[in-house]
Amino acid sequence: MNLTELSRVIESVGRDRGIKREIIVSAIEQAILAAAQKKYGPHAILEAHYNDESGDVDLYLFKKVVESDDDMLEESEEIKVEDALELDPQAQVGDELGVKVETPSFGRIDAQTAKQIIFQKVRDAERDIIFNEYLPLKGEIVSGIARRMERGNLVIDLGKTDALLPKNEIIPGESYKPGDRVQAMLVDVVTTTKGPALYISRTNPKYLMKLFEQEVPEIRDGIIEIKQCAREPGSRAKMAVISKDRDIDPVGACVGMKGTRVQQVIQELKGEKIDIIPWSDNPMIFARSALSPAEISSIRIDERAKTMEIMVEDTQLSLAIGKRGQNVRLAANITGWKLDIISKTKLQKRVQDAIANLVNIEGLNETLARGLAQVGVLNIKQLSETSLEFLAKVPGFEEKETAERLKAKAQALVDEGAPFVLGVQAASISAPELAPDSKSATDQKIKELIQQSEGANE
Repeated sequence: MNLTELSRVIESVGRDRGIKREIIVSAIEQAILAAAQKKYGPHAILEAHYNDESGDVDLYLFKKVVESDDDMLEESEEIKVEDALELDPQAQVGDELGVKVETPSFGRIDAQTAKQIIFQKVRDAERDIIFNEYLPLKGEIVSGIARRMERGNLVIDLGKTDALLPKNEIIPGESYKPGDRVQAMLVDVVTTTKGPALYISRTNPKYLMKLFEQEVPEIRDGIIEIKQCAREPGSRAKMAVISKDRDIDPVGACVGMKGTRVQQVIQELKGEKIDIIPWSDNPMIFARSALSPAEISSIRIDERAKTMEIMVEDTQLSLAIGKRGQNVRLAANITGWKLDIISKTKLQKRVQDAIANLVNIEGLNETLARGLAQVGVLNIKQLSETSLEFLAKVPGFEEKETAERLKAKAQALVDEGAPFVLGVQAASISAPELAPDSKSATDQKIKELIQQSEGANE
């Protein structure tokens, strides 16, 4: 086989495909071995080595050194000790000796096999290059050209490879045609039987954070940090920021002069409204900011259940809840707390109902009942289930004997099955129940709150 041009081919393929020279050389050596194996038999032990000086592939057939007559010698597997000593003076019977043999000529079938081996090696090397190139870019923004739709998913040409934008990662209302430029965040790089697969997203909250990182130099420099982000893609988002420099306003820096910075992000997200709020490690302060633009009257916090009961004026109820519960839902997501929104009128009615229920206990007056209602104990049954440690924090229940006596009387009424044990509780909303995928519960809660807020506005 004429391999005088082999060196030039190796350099050319390596340069054009960006593949290491060692990989191409290994592919050619394997192709030579495949052809040689057919010539010398399946049991022959062969090695092929590319010779940099000659530009050829040297082929070696390993033979066992034996003492044997010529007519008993298996030439493809054995070599007489006399011949072995000529090649290696230290050779001994039983050794394996590599004998350089002629590289086989390639027939049509052999050439096709060799080509397949080389092409497969080159493809595998290209896949490894793509995987290693894009793996460090996970979480970064990439851009490419839309090529086609596959089962509702959009295939994006990134140049060296394609990426998949799943239909559920496309912002609702967006549509693309072949040739459109698409920008998204690379969320995953995985290895498949067909090579590396890249998945990108335009709905991930981190994509919004990366867009602000591009637009706001203070974020890139680490002066401003994005602490939390919650999105309902294509509709609205909330982002909490904090500044490490007292002289820099984190919200103002993200908004930019006349809103230029935030408008760039809004434009990329097809008009998605973005609320930028200051982050605080105080959950009540943070919740107030998260529920903006609504004004909060008061907050009662339950750290054990990680729940906040938020009271607003009747006129602020619809604003706090937002369209279809969106404002409180995003606020709950960004704070990580369960938020119960209740109007002042509803809260007052709930307290009155609770007082009316609790005063049925002998020895429990209206003042004590009001104190219980303010900490969330709204009826006799709840009082019977409340721990003495919790009751000790309620005004009027500091003395253990008083708390035990009233708790015991409440339990007695529960055991008797008194008709007024449970009382009446006002409806409120909990943000986690408004998750988009809990349809029936969500719709009912939304209807109740919308009716409640409309009635308050009247």
